[in-house]
Amino acid sequence: MNHPQRNVSLSEVHGSIDTTRKGPWWRQLFVFFGPAYLISVGYMDPGNWATDLAGGSRFGYSLIWVLLMSNLMAILLQNLSARLGIVRGRDLAQANREAYPAYINISLYVLAEIAIAACDLAEVLGMAIGIQLLTGLPLIYGVCFTVLDTFLLLFLQRLGMRWMEAFVIGLIAVVGGSFLVEILLARPAAGEIARGFIPVLHGREALYIAIGIIGATVMPHNLYLHSALVQTRKIGPGEQHVRQALKINFLDSAVALNLAFLVNVAILVLAATVFFKTGNTGVASIKDAYRLLPMLGTQVAPKLFAIALIASGQSSTLTGTLAGQIIMEGYLQLRINPWLRRLLTRLLAIVPAIIVILLFGENEVDSLLVLSQVILSVQLGYAVIPLIHFVSDKRTMGLFTVRPFIRLLAWLVAALLVYLNTKLVIEEVAPFIAEPGHWAWKTVILIAGVAAILLLCYITLHPFITRQGRKAAISL
Repeated sequence: MNHPQRNVSLSEVHGSIDTTRKGPWWRQLFVFFGPAYLISVGYMDPGNWATDLAGGSRFGYSLIWVLLMSNLMAILLQNLSARLGIVRGRDLAQANREAYPAYINISLYVLAEIAIAACDLAEVLGMAIGIQLLTGLPLIYGVCFTVLDTFLLLFLQRLGMRWMEAFVIGLIAVVGGSFLVEILLARPAAGEIARGFIPVLHGREALYIAIGIIGATVMPHNLYLHSALVQTRKIGPGEQHVRQALKINFLDSAVALNLAFLVNVAILVLAATVFFKTGNTGVASIKDAYRLLPMLGTQVAPKLFAIALIASGQSSTLTGTLAGQIIMEGYLQLRINPWLRRLLTRLLAIVPAIIVILLFGENEVDSLLVLSQVILSVQLGYAVIPLIHFVSDKRTMGLFTVRPFIRLLAWLVAALLVYLNTKLVIEEVAPFIAEPGHWAWKTVILIAGVAAILLLCYITLHPFITRQGRKAAISL
Protein backbone atom coordinates (compact mmCIF):
# COMPACT_ATOMS: atom_id res chain seq x y z
CA MET A 1 0.00 0.00 0.00
CA ASN A 2 1.47 3.38 -0.96
CA HIS A 3 0.61 6.96 -1.69
CA PRO A 4 0.19 7.98 -5.34
CA GLN A 5 2.93 10.00 -6.89
CA ARG A 6 0.40 12.22 -8.61
CA ASN A 7 -2.89 13.33 -7.22
CA VAL A 8 -4.87 12.48 -10.34
CA SER A 9 -7.65 10.06 -11.17
CA LEU A 10 -6.58 6.67 -12.56
CA SER A 11 -2.97 7.83 -12.69
CA GLU A 12 -1.84 4.83 -14.78
CA VAL A 13 -4.05 5.98 -17.70
CA HIS A 14 -4.55 9.67 -16.85
CA GLY A 15 -4.17 11.84 -19.99
CA SER A 16 -3.03 8.77 -21.92
CA ILE A 17 -5.20 9.53 -24.99
CA ASP A 18 -4.08 12.69 -26.78
CA THR A 19 -6.94 14.78 -28.23
CA THR A 20 -4.74 17.74 -29.20
CA ARG A 21 -3.41 16.30 -32.46
CA LYS A 22 -4.71 17.93 -35.62
CA GLY A 23 -6.94 15.89 -37.90
CA PRO A 24 -10.34 15.67 -39.57
CA TRP A 25 -13.46 16.22 -37.42
CA TRP A 26 -14.43 12.54 -37.43
CA ARG A 27 -11.04 11.59 -35.98
CA GLN A 28 -11.49 14.15 -33.21
CA LEU A 29 -14.87 12.61 -32.38
CA PHE A 30 -13.36 9.12 -32.38
CA VAL A 31 -10.57 10.11 -29.99
CA PHE A 32 -13.02 11.60 -27.48
CA PHE A 33 -15.61 8.80 -27.74
CA GLY A 34 -15.31 5.99 -25.20
CA PRO A 35 -15.88 7.01 -21.56
CA ALA A 36 -19.67 7.21 -21.88
CA TYR A 37 -19.84 3.66 -23.24
CA LEU A 38 -18.16 2.39 -20.09
CA ILE A 39 -20.75 4.39 -18.16
CA SER A 40 -23.69 3.11 -20.22
CA VAL A 41 -23.19 -0.51 -19.14
CA GLY A 42 -24.34 0.47 -15.64
CA TYR A 43 -27.70 1.43 -17.14
CA MET A 44 -28.32 -2.01 -18.65
CA ASP A 45 -26.77 -4.23 -15.98
CA PRO A 46 -28.52 -7.32 -14.54
CA GLY A 47 -29.95 -5.18 -11.74
CA ASN A 48 -32.08 -3.33 -14.31
CA TRP A 49 -33.31 -6.46 -16.02
CA ALA A 50 -35.65 -7.47 -13.18
CA THR A 51 -37.56 -4.16 -13.19
CA ASP A 52 -37.78 -4.13 -17.00
CA LEU A 53 -39.05 -7.73 -17.08
CA ALA A 54 -41.57 -7.07 -14.29
CA GLY A 55 -42.81 -3.87 -15.95
CA GLY A 56 -43.27 -5.50 -19.36
CA SER A 57 -44.85 -8.73 -18.14
CA ARG A 58 -47.36 -7.02 -15.82
CA PHE A 59 -48.22 -3.82 -17.68
CA GLY A 60 -47.29 -4.42 -21.29
CA TYR A 61 -45.81 -1.45 -23.13
CA SER A 62 -47.32 1.19 -20.83
CA LEU A 63 -44.14 1.91 -18.84
CA ILE A 64 -41.84 2.71 -21.77
CA TRP A 65 -42.24 6.42 -20.96
CA VAL A 66 -40.72 5.76 -17.52
CA LEU A 67 -37.61 4.35 -19.20
CA LEU A 68 -37.44 7.46 -21.41
CA MET A 69 -37.71 9.79 -18.41
CA SER A 70 -35.05 7.83 -16.55
CA ASN A 71 -32.75 8.05 -19.56
CA LEU A 72 -33.12 11.84 -19.79
CA MET A 73 -32.26 12.12 -16.08
CA ALA A 74 -29.20 9.95 -16.63
CA ILE A 75 -27.97 12.06 -19.57
CA LEU A 76 -28.28 15.23 -17.47
CA LEU A 77 -26.45 13.88 -14.41
CA GLN A 78 -23.72 12.09 -16.35
CA ASN A 79 -22.96 15.27 -18.27
CA LEU A 80 -22.61 17.17 -15.00
CA SER A 81 -20.17 14.50 -13.85
CA ALA A 82 -18.15 14.75 -17.08
CA ARG A 83 -18.14 18.57 -16.76
CA LEU A 84 -16.62 18.34 -13.29
CA GLY A 85 -13.80 16.10 -14.53
CA ILE A 86 -13.05 18.12 -17.67
CA VAL A 87 -13.16 21.62 -16.16
CA ARG A 88 -11.67 21.06 -12.70
CA GLY A 89 -9.54 18.00 -13.38
CA ARG A 90 -11.08 16.37 -10.32
CA ASP A 91 -13.22 13.30 -9.95
CA LEU A 92 -16.21 13.41 -7.60
CA ALA A 93 -14.36 11.67 -4.76
CA GLN A 94 -11.47 14.16 -4.93
CA ALA A 95 -13.87 17.12 -5.05
CA ASN A 96 -15.69 15.79 -1.98
CA ARG A 97 -12.41 15.38 -0.12
CA GLU A 98 -11.53 19.01 -0.79
CA ALA A 99 -14.98 20.37 0.11
CA TYR A 100 -16.10 18.50 3.23
CA PRO A 101 -14.59 17.87 6.68
CA ALA A 102 -12.72 14.61 7.28
CA TYR A 103 -15.46 12.93 9.32
CA ILE A 104 -18.01 13.62 6.56
CA ASN A 105 -15.67 12.26 3.92
CA ILE A 106 -15.13 9.06 5.89
CA SER A 107 -18.91 8.59 5.99
CA LEU A 108 -19.22 9.30 2.25
CA TYR A 109 -16.35 6.92 1.53
CA VAL A 110 -17.92 4.07 3.52
CA LEU A 111 -21.28 4.62 1.78
CA ALA A 112 -19.59 4.68 -1.62
CA GLU A 113 -17.74 1.42 -0.90
CA ILE A 114 -21.02 -0.20 0.19
CA ALA A 115 -22.58 0.97 -3.08
CA ILE A 116 -19.70 -0.56 -5.06
CA ALA A 117 -20.11 -3.87 -3.21
CA ALA A 118 -23.89 -3.83 -3.82
CA CYS A 119 -23.39 -3.05 -7.49
CA ASP A 120 -20.81 -5.80 -7.90
CA LEU A 121 -23.14 -8.21 -6.11
CA ALA A 122 -25.81 -7.62 -8.77
CA GLU A 123 -23.27 -8.14 -11.57
CA VAL A 124 -21.89 -11.33 -9.99
CA LEU A 125 -25.36 -12.78 -9.53
CA GLY A 126 -26.37 -11.80 -13.07
CA MET A 127 -23.30 -13.45 -14.59
CA ALA A 128 -23.73 -16.54 -12.41
CA ILE A 129 -27.40 -16.90 -13.41
CA GLY A 130 -26.42 -16.50 -17.07
CA ILE A 131 -23.73 -19.19 -16.77
CA GLN A 132 -26.19 -21.52 -15.04
CA LEU A 133 -28.87 -20.97 -17.68
CA LEU A 134 -26.40 -21.55 -20.51
CA THR A 135 -24.46 -24.52 -19.08
CA GLY A 136 -26.64 -26.02 -16.35
CA LEU A 137 -23.90 -25.62 -13.71
CA PRO A 138 -25.06 -25.04 -10.11
CA LEU A 139 -25.34 -21.34 -9.31
CA ILE A 140 -22.64 -21.43 -6.64
CA TYR A 141 -20.09 -22.61 -9.24
CA GLY A 142 -21.03 -19.71 -11.48
CA VAL A 143 -20.55 -17.27 -8.59
CA CYS A 144 -17.06 -18.65 -7.87
CA PHE A 145 -16.20 -18.57 -11.58
CA THR A 146 -16.70 -14.79 -11.66
CA VAL A 147 -13.48 -14.33 -9.65
CA LEU A 148 -11.55 -14.96 -12.86
CA ASP A 149 -12.67 -11.70 -14.52
CA THR A 150 -10.52 -9.88 -11.94
CA PHE A 151 -7.50 -10.93 -14.00
CA LEU A 152 -9.24 -9.97 -17.26
CA LEU A 153 -9.55 -6.37 -16.05
CA LEU A 154 -5.86 -6.28 -15.08
CA PHE A 155 -4.91 -7.56 -18.54
CA LEU A 156 -7.10 -4.98 -20.31
CA GLN A 157 -5.82 -2.09 -18.19
CA ARG A 158 -2.25 -3.14 -18.96
CA LEU A 159 -3.04 -2.94 -22.69
CA GLY A 160 -4.41 0.59 -22.31
CA MET A 161 -7.69 2.46 -21.96
CA ARG A 162 -8.66 2.15 -25.63
CA TRP A 163 -8.47 -1.65 -25.44
CA MET A 164 -10.69 -1.69 -22.37
CA GLU A 165 -13.19 0.63 -24.05
CA ALA A 166 -13.16 -1.55 -27.19
CA PHE A 167 -13.76 -4.69 -25.13
CA VAL A 168 -16.70 -3.15 -23.26
CA ILE A 169 -18.20 -1.78 -26.50
CA GLY A 170 -17.91 -5.30 -27.92
CA LEU A 171 -19.86 -6.69 -24.95
CA ILE A 172 -22.50 -3.97 -25.42
CA ALA A 173 -22.77 -5.05 -29.07
CA VAL A 174 -23.36 -8.65 -27.93
CA VAL A 175 -26.16 -7.52 -25.58
CA GLY A 176 -27.73 -5.24 -28.19
CA GLY A 177 -27.44 -7.80 -30.98
CA SER A 178 -28.97 -10.54 -28.84
CA PHE A 179 -32.03 -8.44 -28.02
CA LEU A 180 -32.36 -7.27 -31.61
CA VAL A 181 -32.72 -10.90 -32.68
CA GLU A 182 -35.17 -11.53 -29.80
CA ILE A 183 -37.32 -8.57 -30.88
CA LEU A 184 -37.31 -9.74 -34.51
CA LEU A 185 -38.50 -13.14 -33.31
CA ALA A 186 -41.20 -11.65 -31.06
CA ARG A 187 -42.51 -9.18 -33.71
CA PRO A 188 -44.11 -6.60 -31.39
CA ALA A 189 -46.76 -4.22 -32.73
CA ALA A 190 -45.16 -0.86 -33.51
CA GLY A 191 -48.35 1.07 -32.77
CA GLU A 192 -48.65 -0.41 -29.28
CA ILE A 193 -45.00 0.39 -28.57
CA ALA A 194 -45.58 4.02 -29.64
CA ARG A 195 -48.49 4.31 -27.18
CA GLY A 196 -46.10 3.27 -24.41
CA PHE A 197 -44.47 6.72 -24.64
CA ILE A 198 -47.70 8.34 -23.39
CA PRO A 199 -47.41 8.88 -19.59
CA VAL A 200 -49.95 6.73 -17.75
CA LEU A 201 -49.86 4.57 -14.61
CA HIS A 202 -52.33 1.72 -14.07
CA GLY A 203 -52.72 1.66 -10.29
CA ARG A 204 -50.45 1.46 -7.26
CA GLU A 205 -48.51 -1.59 -8.41
CA ALA A 206 -47.54 0.15 -11.66
CA LEU A 207 -46.33 3.13 -9.61
CA TYR A 208 -44.19 0.81 -7.49
CA ILE A 209 -42.56 -0.76 -10.56
CA ALA A 210 -42.06 2.70 -12.10
CA ILE A 211 -40.25 3.78 -8.93
CA GLY A 212 -38.12 0.66 -9.17
CA ILE A 213 -37.20 1.43 -12.80
CA ILE A 214 -36.21 5.02 -11.97
CA GLY A 215 -34.44 4.02 -8.78
CA ALA A 216 -32.38 1.36 -10.55
CA THR A 217 -31.41 3.62 -13.45
CA VAL A 218 -29.00 6.26 -12.10
CA MET A 219 -26.27 4.56 -10.07
CA PRO A 220 -23.97 6.47 -7.71
CA HIS A 221 -20.76 4.74 -8.81
CA ASN A 222 -21.34 5.95 -12.39
CA LEU A 223 -21.12 9.58 -11.26
CA TYR A 224 -17.74 8.92 -9.64
CA LEU A 225 -16.58 6.93 -12.65
CA HIS A 226 -17.52 9.39 -15.41
CA SER A 227 -15.74 12.32 -13.73
CA ALA A 228 -12.55 10.24 -13.76
CA LEU A 229 -12.79 8.54 -17.15
CA VAL A 230 -13.02 11.83 -19.06
CA GLN A 231 -9.60 12.67 -17.62
CA THR A 232 -8.02 9.83 -19.60
CA ARG A 233 -8.20 12.33 -22.51
CA LYS A 234 -5.40 14.87 -22.76
CA ILE A 235 -7.09 18.20 -23.52
CA GLY A 236 -5.29 21.27 -24.82
CA PRO A 237 -5.06 24.41 -22.66
CA GLY A 238 -7.51 27.28 -23.01
CA GLU A 239 -11.24 27.92 -23.09
CA GLN A 240 -11.71 26.76 -26.68
CA HIS A 241 -10.35 23.26 -26.04
CA VAL A 242 -12.41 22.84 -22.88
CA ARG A 243 -15.59 23.89 -24.71
CA GLN A 244 -14.84 21.44 -27.50
CA ALA A 245 -14.30 18.65 -24.95
CA LEU A 246 -17.61 19.46 -23.22
CA LYS A 247 -19.53 19.44 -26.50
CA ILE A 248 -18.07 16.16 -27.76
CA ASN A 249 -18.53 14.48 -24.38
CA PHE A 250 -22.18 15.55 -24.39
CA LEU A 251 -22.57 13.86 -27.78
CA ASP A 252 -20.70 10.79 -26.49
CA SER A 253 -23.04 10.56 -23.48
CA ALA A 254 -26.19 11.09 -25.55
CA VAL A 255 -25.28 8.33 -28.02
CA ALA A 256 -24.09 5.81 -25.42
CA LEU A 257 -26.95 6.32 -22.95
CA ASN A 258 -29.54 6.19 -25.72
CA LEU A 259 -28.11 2.83 -26.73
CA ALA A 260 -28.60 1.70 -23.12
CA PHE A 261 -32.14 3.08 -23.29
CA LEU A 262 -32.86 1.00 -26.41
CA VAL A 263 -31.59 -2.15 -24.66
CA ASN A 264 -33.87 -1.50 -21.67
CA VAL A 265 -36.81 -0.83 -23.99
CA ALA A 266 -36.02 -4.08 -25.82
CA ILE A 267 -36.14 -6.04 -22.54
CA LEU A 268 -39.46 -4.45 -21.56
CA VAL A 269 -40.96 -4.87 -25.06
CA LEU A 270 -39.83 -8.51 -25.18
CA ALA A 271 -41.49 -9.17 -21.81
CA ALA A 272 -44.65 -7.35 -22.91
CA THR A 273 -44.92 -9.24 -26.21
CA VAL A 274 -44.00 -12.72 -25.00
CA PHE A 275 -45.47 -12.69 -21.48
CA PHE A 276 -48.08 -9.93 -21.00
CA LYS A 277 -49.92 -10.57 -24.26
CA THR A 278 -50.06 -14.33 -23.57
CA GLY A 279 -51.37 -13.93 -20.01
CA ASN A 280 -48.07 -14.78 -18.25
CA THR A 281 -48.11 -11.67 -16.08
CA GLY A 282 -46.42 -13.31 -13.09
CA VAL A 283 -42.87 -13.29 -14.51
CA ALA A 284 -40.87 -11.87 -11.61
CA SER A 285 -37.35 -13.18 -12.15
CA ILE A 286 -34.72 -13.65 -14.81
CA LYS A 287 -35.06 -17.43 -14.58
CA ASP A 288 -38.83 -17.21 -15.17
CA ALA A 289 -38.21 -15.22 -18.33
CA TYR A 290 -35.62 -17.72 -19.57
CA ARG A 291 -37.99 -20.66 -19.03
CA LEU A 292 -40.82 -18.99 -20.94
CA LEU A 293 -38.83 -17.63 -23.91
CA PRO A 294 -39.20 -20.91 -25.88
CA MET A 295 -42.78 -19.68 -26.43
CA LEU A 296 -41.25 -17.76 -29.35
CA GLY A 297 -40.98 -21.14 -31.09
CA THR A 298 -37.19 -21.53 -31.03
CA GLN A 299 -34.48 -22.51 -28.56
CA VAL A 300 -32.28 -19.73 -29.93
CA ALA A 301 -34.16 -17.07 -27.93
CA PRO A 302 -33.34 -18.36 -24.41
CA LYS A 303 -29.70 -19.02 -25.38
CA LEU A 304 -29.31 -15.46 -26.66
CA PHE A 305 -30.96 -14.21 -23.47
CA ALA A 306 -28.39 -16.05 -21.31
CA ILE A 307 -25.47 -14.85 -23.46
CA ALA A 308 -26.69 -11.25 -23.20
CA LEU A 309 -26.98 -11.64 -19.42
CA ILE A 310 -23.39 -12.84 -19.12
CA ALA A 311 -22.10 -10.04 -21.38
CA SER A 312 -24.10 -7.47 -19.40
CA GLY A 313 -22.74 -8.67 -16.07
CA GLN A 314 -19.16 -8.89 -17.36
CA SER A 315 -19.12 -5.37 -18.78
CA SER A 316 -20.77 -3.89 -15.68
CA THR A 317 -18.40 -5.54 -13.26
CA LEU A 318 -15.36 -4.16 -15.11
CA THR A 319 -16.60 -0.60 -14.73
CA GLY A 320 -17.78 -1.14 -11.16
CA THR A 321 -14.30 -2.26 -10.12
CA LEU A 322 -12.76 0.80 -11.79
CA ALA A 323 -15.16 2.97 -9.80
CA GLY A 324 -13.94 1.27 -6.62
CA GLN A 325 -10.37 2.26 -7.44
CA ILE A 326 -11.42 5.87 -8.07
CA ILE A 327 -13.33 6.10 -4.79
CA MET A 328 -10.48 4.69 -2.69
CA GLU A 329 -7.83 6.90 -4.28
CA GLY A 330 -10.03 10.01 -4.25
CA TYR A 331 -11.23 9.85 -0.65
CA LEU A 332 -8.23 8.24 1.05
CA GLN A 333 -5.45 9.33 -1.33
CA LEU A 334 -3.94 5.89 -1.20
CA ARG A 335 -3.31 3.19 -3.68
CA ILE A 336 -3.06 -0.55 -3.27
CA ASN A 337 -1.88 -3.02 -5.86
CA PRO A 338 -4.50 -3.14 -8.64
CA TRP A 339 -4.95 -6.92 -8.47
CA LEU A 340 -5.54 -6.74 -4.70
CA ARG A 341 -8.11 -3.94 -5.09
CA ARG A 342 -10.00 -5.94 -7.71
CA LEU A 343 -9.86 -9.12 -5.65
CA LEU A 344 -11.15 -7.38 -2.50
CA THR A 345 -14.02 -5.79 -4.44
CA ARG A 346 -14.97 -9.13 -5.96
CA LEU A 347 -14.79 -11.02 -2.65
CA LEU A 348 -17.10 -8.45 -1.03
CA ALA A 349 -19.69 -9.44 -3.63
CA ILE A 350 -19.02 -13.17 -3.82
CA VAL A 351 -19.00 -13.94 -0.08
CA PRO A 352 -22.59 -12.73 0.61
CA ALA A 353 -23.82 -14.53 -2.53
CA ILE A 354 -22.19 -17.82 -1.49
CA ILE A 355 -23.51 -17.53 2.10
CA VAL A 356 -27.09 -16.91 0.93
CA ILE A 357 -26.96 -19.79 -1.58
CA LEU A 358 -25.52 -22.22 1.00
CA LEU A 359 -27.92 -21.25 3.80
CA PHE A 360 -31.16 -20.56 1.93
CA GLY A 361 -30.73 -22.09 -1.52
CA GLU A 362 -30.91 -20.63 -5.01
CA ASN A 363 -34.51 -19.45 -4.59
CA GLU A 364 -33.36 -16.53 -2.43
CA VAL A 365 -31.01 -15.13 -5.10
CA ASP A 366 -33.74 -12.88 -6.52
CA SER A 367 -34.26 -11.37 -3.06
CA LEU A 368 -30.53 -10.70 -2.90
CA LEU A 369 -30.72 -8.93 -6.27
CA VAL A 370 -33.55 -6.73 -4.97
CA LEU A 371 -31.55 -5.97 -1.82
CA SER A 372 -28.56 -4.84 -3.92
CA GLN A 373 -30.78 -2.38 -5.80
CA VAL A 374 -32.26 -1.03 -2.56
CA ILE A 375 -28.75 -0.45 -1.16
CA LEU A 376 -27.78 1.40 -4.35
CA SER A 377 -30.92 3.50 -4.08
CA VAL A 378 -29.97 4.65 -0.58
CA GLN A 379 -26.57 5.91 -1.77
CA LEU A 380 -27.74 8.00 -4.71
CA GLY A 381 -28.40 11.31 -2.96
CA TYR A 382 -24.90 11.30 -1.45
CA ALA A 383 -23.38 11.42 -4.93
CA VAL A 384 -25.89 13.58 -6.83
CA ILE A 385 -26.20 16.48 -4.37
CA PRO A 386 -22.45 17.22 -3.98
CA LEU A 387 -22.07 16.95 -7.77
CA ILE A 388 -24.70 19.66 -8.35
CA HIS A 389 -23.02 21.90 -5.77
CA PHE A 390 -19.61 21.51 -7.44
CA VAL A 391 -20.71 22.29 -11.00
CA SER A 392 -22.72 25.29 -9.71
CA ASP A 393 -19.74 26.87 -7.91
CA LYS A 394 -18.49 29.91 -9.86
CA ARG A 395 -15.24 30.08 -7.84
CA THR A 396 -14.04 26.71 -9.12
CA MET A 397 -15.92 26.32 -12.43
CA GLY A 398 -15.55 29.89 -13.70
CA LEU A 399 -16.97 30.32 -17.20
CA PHE A 400 -18.13 26.72 -17.21
CA THR A 401 -20.53 26.96 -14.29
CA VAL A 402 -23.83 25.36 -15.28
CA ARG A 403 -26.59 27.73 -16.37
CA PRO A 404 -29.42 28.49 -13.90
CA PHE A 405 -31.95 26.52 -15.96
CA ILE A 406 -29.75 23.40 -15.99
CA ARG A 407 -29.11 23.87 -12.26
CA LEU A 408 -32.86 23.99 -11.60
CA LEU A 409 -33.43 20.86 -13.67
CA ALA A 410 -30.64 19.08 -11.81
CA TRP A 411 -32.10 19.95 -8.41
CA LEU A 412 -35.56 18.81 -9.51
CA VAL A 413 -34.10 15.51 -10.71
CA ALA A 414 -32.13 15.12 -7.47
CA ALA A 415 -35.23 15.81 -5.36
CA LEU A 416 -37.28 13.32 -7.38
CA LEU A 417 -34.62 10.61 -7.20
CA VAL A 418 -34.08 11.04 -3.45
CA TYR A 419 -37.85 10.99 -2.82
CA LEU A 420 -38.51 7.93 -5.00
CA ASN A 421 -35.54 6.00 -3.66
CA THR A 422 -36.46 6.85 -0.06
CA LYS A 423 -40.01 5.68 -0.75
CA LEU A 424 -38.70 2.47 -2.28
CA VAL A 425 -36.45 1.77 0.71
CA ILE A 426 -39.24 2.48 3.22
CA GLU A 427 -41.60 0.13 1.38
CA GLU A 428 -38.96 -2.61 1.40
CA VAL A 429 -38.16 -2.16 5.11
CA ALA A 430 -41.74 -1.59 6.35
CA PRO A 431 -42.82 -5.28 6.33
CA PHE A 432 -39.82 -6.19 8.51
CA ILE A 433 -40.52 -3.34 10.94
CA ALA A 434 -44.16 -4.47 11.21
CA GLU A 435 -43.16 -7.98 12.28
CA PRO A 436 -43.06 -8.70 16.04
CA GLY A 437 -39.65 -9.04 17.70
CA HIS A 438 -36.24 -8.34 16.10
CA TRP A 439 -35.87 -5.26 18.35
CA ALA A 440 -32.08 -5.16 18.07
CA TRP A 441 -32.20 -5.06 14.27
CA LYS A 442 -35.03 -2.53 14.30
CA THR A 443 -32.98 -0.26 16.58
CA VAL A 444 -30.00 -0.53 14.24
CA ILE A 445 -32.20 0.33 11.24
CA LEU A 446 -33.69 3.33 13.08
CA ILE A 447 -30.27 4.71 14.12
CA ALA A 448 -28.88 4.17 10.61
CA GLY A 449 -31.90 5.91 9.09
CA VAL A 450 -31.56 8.97 11.35
CA ALA A 451 -27.80 9.16 10.67
CA ALA A 452 -28.39 8.90 6.92
CA ILE A 453 -30.94 11.74 6.98
CA LEU A 454 -28.63 13.98 9.02
CA LEU A 455 -25.71 13.31 6.64
CA LEU A 456 -27.88 14.09 3.62
CA CYS A 457 -29.03 17.36 5.20
CA TYR A 458 -25.44 18.30 6.00
CA ILE A 459 -24.03 17.80 2.51
CA THR A 460 -27.04 19.67 1.09
CA LEU A 461 -26.67 22.72 3.37
CA HIS A 462 -22.89 22.79 3.84
CA PRO A 463 -22.03 24.89 0.76
CA PHE A 464 -24.68 27.49 1.65
CA ILE A 465 -23.42 27.69 5.24
CA THR A 466 -19.76 28.06 4.22
CA ARG A 467 -20.71 30.66 1.60
CA GLN A 468 -22.48 32.74 4.25
CA GLY A 469 -19.47 32.33 6.50
CA ARG A 470 -17.14 33.67 3.82
CA LYS A 471 -19.41 36.65 3.19
CA ALA A 472 -19.52 37.45 6.92
CA ALA A 473 -15.73 37.27 7.14
CA ILE A 474 -15.33 39.62 4.18
CA SER A 475 -17.78 42.15 5.62
CA LEU A 476 -15.83 42.23 8.90
